[in-house]
Amino acid sequence: MMTVHEVSRLTGLSVRTLQYYDKIGLLRPAERTQAGYRLYDGEGLERLQQILLFRELEFPLKQIRAILSRADFDRAAALEQQIALLRMKKEHLENLLAFARGIQKNGGKTMDFSAFDTTKMDEYAAQAKKAWGGTAAYREFEKKSRGRTAEEDRVLADGLMAIFTRFGALKDGAPEAAPAQAQAAALQAYLTAHYYTCTPEILRGLGRMYAAGGEMTDNIDAAGGPGTAVFAARAIEAFCGASAAE
Repeated sequence: MMTVHEVSRLTGLSVRTLQYYDKIGLLRPAERTQAGYRLYDGEGLERLQQILLFRELEFPLKQIRAILSRADFDRAAALEQQIALLRMKKEHLENLLAFARGIQKNGGKTMDFSAFDTTKMDEYAAQAKKAWGGTAAYREFEKKSRGRTAEEDRVLADGLMAIFTRFGALKDGAPEAAPAQAQAAALQAYLTAHYYTCTPEILRGLGRMYAAGGEMTDNIDAAGGPGTAVFAARAIEAFCGASAAE
C-alpha cells in the first residue's frame, strides 16, 4: 500500500489533485487508515496510469471516469491508442525543436510554419474520443451529467453504493428470490434515472464487471460485505434473463 503523499511523490500529482479524484469517484483509495489517510494498492496505481494517459488524449475527467467504468472497456486497445498519440506528440515536439534550432542558426526569416501543424494528431485524438465516447449510452450520460457539481456526483455515487448495501443484506438468500430481483430492478432504474438508459444488455455487462474482481468488486463488497458483488451479479443475471423471457 502507498499513502497519498507517496503516490503524489511518485506521480508528480499534487495531494489535492488525488483528493479531488477520490471526491469525484475517479480514483478511490483501496482503503483508509484509522486516522482517515488514503491508501492506494497496485490496482489503484494501474487505474491512475490509465487516467493520466487519457489525460494526454485531452479527455475530460468525467469522460475518463465513464470510460473506465464501462463494461466493455478494453485496456489493451486503449493503450494502443495512447501509445500512437504519444508517438505523434513526440514527432511534433521533435519538429518544433528542429524548427527552433533552425531559427537559432539561420535567423527568423523562414516562413515555414509546418512544424506547428497538429492536424494529424488532432484528428487521431478526435477518432479516439469518438471510439470511447461515441455510444448512445455515453452521450446520454454526458447530457445528464453536464452541469453537475462534484458534490452532486458524490451524492449520486453514494446512492448507488446504498443499493449494493441493500444487496449485501440479502446475500444469504437466493439471487433469484423476489427481494434480490427487486434490488436488480432498483439498480436498473437508478442508473437509467441518473446516468443512462440501462438496457438489460448493459445491466448484464455491468453485473459481470461487478463480479470480475478488482476495484469495482472491492468497492461493492466494502458497501455490502464480502460476497456482495458476486451475489449482485447473480441476481442481475437472473433479472436480465427474466426480462428477456417476457
